[in-house]
Amino acid sequence: MKAGPLNRWLDGLIPMLEQRLQDNPHGDLVRWQETLNQLPDITPDNVDLNASAITVTKDGGCSPEQTEQINAALSVLKPWRKGPFQLFDTFVDTEWHSDWKWDRIAPHISPLKNRLILDVGCGSGYHCWRMLGEGAARIIGIDPSYLFLTQFESIKKYCGPKAPVHLLPVKMEEVPENLQAFDTTFSMGVLYHRRSPIDHLIELKGTLRKGGELVLETLVIEGEEGECLMPEDRYAMMRNVWFIPSCDTLRLWLRRAGFNDIKLVDLNKTSIEEQRKTDWMVYQSLDSFLDPNDSSKTIEGYPAPLRATFVATK
Repeated sequence: MKAGPLNRWLDGLIPMLEQRLQDNPHGDLVRWQETLNQLPDITPDNVDLNASAITVTKDGGCSPEQTEQINAALSVLKPWRKGPFQLFDTFVDTEWHSDWKWDRIAPHISPLKNRLILDVGCGSGYHCWRMLGEGAARIIGIDPSYLFLTQFESIKKYCGPKAPVHLLPVKMEEVPENLQAFDTTFSMGVLYHRRSPIDHLIELKGTLRKGGELVLETLVIEGEEGECLMPEDRYAMMRNVWFIPSCDTLRLWLRRAGFNDIKLVDLNKTSIEEQRKTDWMVYQSLDSFLDPNDSSKTIEGYPAPLRATFVATK
């Protein structure tokens, strides 16, 4: 990884992560690491990064003992939110059909072949693997969750330990300002969690080289330019939701942040088929977050989740 414009980041990143791991930043981290070691060593014969479920298979299949080991280890890492994944005979049916989102936005972004990509708030890394399947040269995902990191490493064990896909347990504000390194930066499902959304857009712009592309997906509301929802407390039972703009307001934010060629490429009302409880995510999901008598509203009475994807150029 230590090459070109990433040097400035990596020089400080490595000692920071080493110190953070020494400090044991999560009480379950040791248990999760032990779980990774319990995954059986299997070399897949086929890896398909372009299927709806990231898929690894072995000719003739795995032994029952190996399948049991995989099931047991991956079960320790619940809840699985972004996916799905097919690891040999184990299908990880995640809370989100992340493949549906990818299918909606992929036709509208610049080809990813040979591009250096940053995926902000990448979760367990599902979309990172889809980006590699599109021919990206290298993908760096960032997400501060150590559970997501462990889930990612469990997938990477079989999809390719040496694949140019990496997940770093860091926050966006820990990425150096004005890195100007990436050809494409994705921020999907992050903006509404930021107290200062325009600062987030400026941070994203700083990650991009001149002419680089931002792919931004976030919650929006219907409305005119200037309109924005700020929940009183929770939104769809989420505490950390700050600002949900109209599409025209978000377009204005992007202009003010310095982006050009701003295009709304997808507008989609989240369905209970796309986000739902499964055996791999047994907690409450979207159906519990909506008004039981009016699915056009959240349980708090706000407009139900509507998600927009914008593509813009630095």
